[in-house]
Amino acid sequence: MRRAVALAARGLGHTSPNPVVGCVILDAGGQPVGEGWHQRAGGPHAEVHALRAAGERARGGTALVTLEPCNHTGRTGPCAQALIDAGVARVRYAVADPTAQARGGAATLAAARVDVAAGPVADESEAVNEAWLTAMRRGRPFVLWKYAATLDGRSAAADGTSRWITSSAARADVHRLRAEADAVAVGSGTLRADDPHLAVRDREGATQPLRVAVDTNATALKPGARILDDAAPTLVAVAEDADTGQLPPGTETVRLPRSTTGPGLDVAALLAALHGRGVRSVLLEGGPTLAGAFLAAGVVDKVVGYLAPVLLGAGPAVLADAGITTIAQALRLDTADVTRLGPDLCITAVPVAPTTTLAEEN
Repeated sequence: MRRAVALAARGLGHTSPNPVVGCVILDAGGQPVGEGWHQRAGGPHAEVHALRAAGERARGGTALVTLEPCNHTGRTGPCAQALIDAGVARVRYAVADPTAQARGGAATLAAARVDVAAGPVADESEAVNEAWLTAMRRGRPFVLWKYAATLDGRSAAADGTSRWITSSAARADVHRLRAEADAVAVGSGTLRADDPHLAVRDREGATQPLRVAVDTNATALKPGARILDDAAPTLVAVAEDADTGQLPPGTETVRLPRSTTGPGLDVAALLAALHGRGVRSVLLEGGPTLAGAFLAAGVVDKVVGYLAPVLLGAGPAVLADAGITTIAQALRLDTADVTRLGPDLCITAVPVAPTTTLAEEN
């Protein structure tokens, strides 16, 4: 099953709005005879690739799949039926399919007298597919907030300069995150200060994410902005009442309600609009105001911070107002990983649900 998880990871950034899935087929003697992964939306699923590789050797064998085999016909046929037709005797899947459309594969397999059960390595299978699973369970895209900062928490110097706080190794890793995301979002402050490009570079075969410019009043994006080139698609999110006359002709926009709790757009409405476009994961790249709004809305699922051994002493902080006014409201995180990238540290953390003590309840 761990091999199936590794195979599933090869599809990251290429399968949306579908999940990443890996499959390994063992013959009747327990030897691996076929493997595959879901390579692109609309293409064969992992089970089909693995069954094709296994051929007749799949008969009487076992299929190990990271996600419950699908039970519906879309652009491809149901994988549960493909496994039945191949004569597979046993199926072990790591994670149940949460979608009403596709779930039920296990029941179909059981009805055909296939020995089917939830299998091992569930946590690792959940992790590799966390973006899609989050989107399906919560009805909104998975949100990863990425930032780069000095050790004293500055995202730029006092004069606004920020290139480069982190090393080339850290910046290269950001392109990995972009390549795995369906959309990359920045706010108007970053648009004005950095004129970001946001496309993936130096990763062969990468699918370019949708570049999302959150420009509430339609005043930050100017003609010639790098985000408007043809390297990747771009969507500009503006307020319902914004005058878009200053935007370059042909710019694709989406109009959204303003936030009722602060400046900017309604974050839930923005995520709903992206979800409706098939976006299952969003990489939130900047800046501090946009990050604060997402954190205040409670929709940040993971944080990746690149910390450089640099001190500035002044300059903008990486995070603006997130609706936290006292230490008791602090958003606590669990550290999932710490990796050294050149001179920098990359810290990955996930928010933890707040706990209520007995004293607080009383």
